[in-house]
Amino acid sequence: MSRVSPAVRSLFRQSCSSQLRKAPTVSSSPVSIKPIYQPVRRLATPAAMPSASKENIGVYCNPAHDLWVKESGPSVEEVKTGQALKEGEVTIAIKTTGICGSDIHFWRHGRIGPMIVEHDHILGHESAGEIIAVHPSVKTLSVGDRVAVEPSQICNKCEPCLTGRYNGCLEMRFMSTPPVDGLLRRYVNHSAVWCHKIGDMSYEDGAMLEPLSVSLAGMQRAQIALGDPVLICGAGPIGLMTLLACAAAGAEPIVITDIDQNRLDVAKEICPRVRTHKVEPGVSMEEAGAKISKLAGGQLATALECSGVESSIGAAIYSVKFGGKVFVIGVGKPDMQIPFMRLSTQEIDLQFQYRYSNTWPRAIRLVQSGVLDMKRLVTHRFSLEDAVKAFETSAASAKTGAIKVLIQSEV
Repeated sequence: MSRVSPAVRSLFRQSCSSQLRKAPTVSSSPVSIKPIYQPVRRLATPAAMPSASKENIGVYCNPAHDLWVKESGPSVEEVKTGQALKEGEVTIAIKTTGICGSDIHFWRHGRIGPMIVEHDHILGHESAGEIIAVHPSVKTLSVGDRVAVEPSQICNKCEPCLTGRYNGCLEMRFMSTPPVDGLLRRYVNHSAVWCHKIGDMSYEDGAMLEPLSVSLAGMQRAQIALGDPVLICGAGPIGLMTLLACAAAGAEPIVITDIDQNRLDVAKEICPRVRTHKVEPGVSMEEAGAKISKLAGGQLATALECSGVESSIGAAIYSVKFGGKVFVIGVGKPDMQIPFMRLSTQEIDLQFQYRYSNTWPRAIRLVQSGVLDMKRLVTHRFSLEDAVKAFETSAASAKTGAIKVLIQSEV
């Protein structure tokens, strides 16, 4: 080990003595000491700041059944600064949103069962868009990511959540279901865990992952298998997506019913081997069931009821075989009459569905791989500013030929 010379030691002592003489005296009066750490509000990082320029607007309805477009939150200033972002959230520039039948119900009827529009309410829950701001706590998403938005907000504490069936969350806040505002806005803040990356998938396909999730959840719980004879009641967007999924799963034969011949024609176009049945008014449930069974070449194993109409559910019950299943995906009126003794004597299972859980990754794979192609179902497109016209077009589908109406936005 090298030794320090006496000269160096002398210089060191002189330096230390000089620094001590320069040190300030310490006051004997009390000193206010501030903590080194102070909690701060965590905002989006400067690198994540979006270039939002247009004001945020949303599509509203109210208890008086009015429908209009007006300013909404978060404001464009909040979007630019990230001040409204909470821990775990991102800001999405919504690019495309589909109009769902429930949106029409909330607008025209003000309720679906116990879910009632009591104040000004923002609609929409079928959306895809681009991430334009990220809270620093979010590590799974980045600005520029293209995502589809799953509109659930759950507690993660109740039994349905903890057992993986979070669609039954006891504290569910589902966007667009009153009193929770929906996604039909230019900008939305949402939990990052419910934003699913879609890569280069189109925003239109991304928006339709939500209704596709409804169909996939029904198929999974109904346990549709290769070669199963299946009835699909209703050729609206959900019914047609269910048709695509059942065809991809190898169900055969498949029969689909509707009161609208145009929709049955679309069903035949997207699945040439499907057998279509136009529902005629005034026909009893028993007679309708017999006609459907004849068309199928025998009674069916499973009926997927996508309309929620009482007479259609009844016809489905009369069309399935002993030990068969009627699985109701559609939403209908609060109280219905059903052929109980037919269910009982034929041991027919009657099951129901409420939304979905754990379906989005599956839906994304099916669309990205080309197994399912939903593009033909899109019949109309409108700008966010023309949303009222979009809703009117969707609501008058019998006249307009509308199947899936999309609303698109630019930032």
